[in-house]
Parts: sequence; C-alpha cells; structure tokens
Amino acid sequence: MGASLSNLTEGSGASGGPGLGDIPESCVACVFMHLTPPEICNLARLNRAFRGAASSDYVWESKLPPNYSLLRSILLPSSSSSSANNSPLSKKSVFALLSRPLPLDDGTKEVWLNRVTGGLCMSISAKAMTITGIEDRRYWTWIPTEESRFHVVAFLQQIWWFEVDGVVRFPFPAGVYSLSFRLHLGKFSKRLGRRICTYEHTHGWDLKPVRFELSTSDGQQASRECCLDDPENDDTYGSSRRGCWIEYLVGEFVISNSDEMTEVRFSMKQIDCTHSKGGLCVDSVNIIPSELREKRK
Repeated sequence: MGASLSNLTEGSGASGGPGLGDIPESCVACVFMHLTPPEICNLARLNRAFRGAASSDYVWESKLPPNYSLLRSILLPSSSSSSANNSPLSKKSVFALLSRPLPLDDGTKEVWLNRVTGGLCMSISAKAMTITGIEDRRYWTWIPTEESRFHVVAFLQQIWWFEVDGVVRFPFPAGVYSLSFRLHLGKFSKRLGRRICTYEHTHGWDLKPVRFELSTSDGQQASRECCLDDPENDDTYGSSRRGCWIEYLVGEFVISNSDEMTEVRFSMKQIDCTHSKGGLCVDSVNIIPSELREKRK
C-alpha cells in the first residue's frame, strides 16, 4: 500500500503505471489557478512537478490584485525589486510580502492581503482619527493593550459631544468593501492574569443612537444608526454586548478603478448634548472585502 502511494506520488511505479509525477507541470499549474494559496503550498510537497507549478509566476500572478505593483511601491518603498543575486522577485515572494501586515502612515494603519482570498484588508488605528476632546484627560485616556493590533485604544470616560472622524486615501483593488468600527463597552484590564471589565463609566449609550457614516470621493455614501447599549442588540442567547469587542458595520462601497486613489471618509457621532456618555473603547476602523466579511459570519 505504501509503495503504491509512493509510486503514484513521484511517478511511474515498477509496474509501469502512471503517477502524479507524470502530469505535465503546465497542467498542474492550470489546476492550481483554481486553488487557494494555502492549498497550493500544501500540494507543492507532493513531487517535483507540483513544486515547480507551485512556484510559477503564472499561478501566483492570478492570486495577486491587478494593481499589485502599485501596492508594492506604496507599502514596500524601500524593498528592492531584485533579490541578492540581482534576479527579479518571484510573484510568489511578492504575495508572501504583501500578505504580511504592513505599516502605513507612521504605523497608524496596517494593510495586508488575505492569505486565502488575496483580498486587500486595512485596519486604521484610533490614533489616525480626529476625536473630539482627545487631548483632555478629563474626557479621554489612551490604554495600552495586547487586544489591539496597534497595542493601544482610546477610552472615553465622559463627554457630552461625542465625535470620531477619519479619512484614508488608497488605491484599493477593484471590488466591494465593508467598513466597520471596532468598539468595546466597558474598561478592561488584567488582574492576576485574568481579564476583568468595569462599567463604572459606562452610561448614556442606551438613550440615543450613535450615527455611523461613510462617503467616498466618487460620491458613494452609507449611514446607519445604532444604540450601543441597547438590550435588543444582545445576541440570541441573551448575552450582553458589554465587555466584548464588537464590529459595527457602517456600510459598503464599490471600487471599479484600482489604478486611482480613492478617498474614504468615515465617522461616528452622538452630539445630542442633553446627556453625557462614557465608558467606551475605540480601537480601530476595519476595511475588508465584503465577501470575506460574509465568510467570517
């Protein structure tokens, strides 16, 4: 049994029968065009033909966004277009580089390609946003934490006029994207190695909804209103949203031209000054392909 499997993997066996090693590399490459990058890397271990096809520029170029050269020039400006022996980088190497979280704008943003779909994802730190009252420690404080990819979140103690705005200009590859805010009700910390949350400052989010908005430079708009501390928003098992990181979807936008810079503006606000609100952590805004968001669900 083991000998037969080995013969099938490497090539013709002692009986002269065909094996996977007899399949032309070009045919294997055509099959790889329909597989995901992790699947390609796993199959590359089978034999030489599969390894050769798994390193083909023809295969990996199909996994990269059409504007990958532009993305590379923005995200990897200091990287040489050649390797140490002066040969051009393979498309597989380019994919590997772009699939790592790459810092942008002094580390306040990160961009990467999803390793399975090849779709472009972006995360924008609260540090890159304009937050009303952020410089006054009576209202806001910065909390260092390992729960954020940026290692810090903005915590609101109390304020009357709540407004967070941000903007990003980037050559997004063509597709449909979802934009969401990552928020947390309650102040969290660690005590004796355990995560704990306190809600002494958490108030006001059940009285009036927060308004989320986005707009793009080509005229697209989306908006949504949501009470952050409304019991009706708890899950089907009655679990409270307090103490958990929640992705609040703002809306979607469509990119048709990947060679142009698209400006995306986004905001969340609750400026009804009839009551104060507090006890909210603002981590980041995430922009990901809508199909990837559906898969995560």
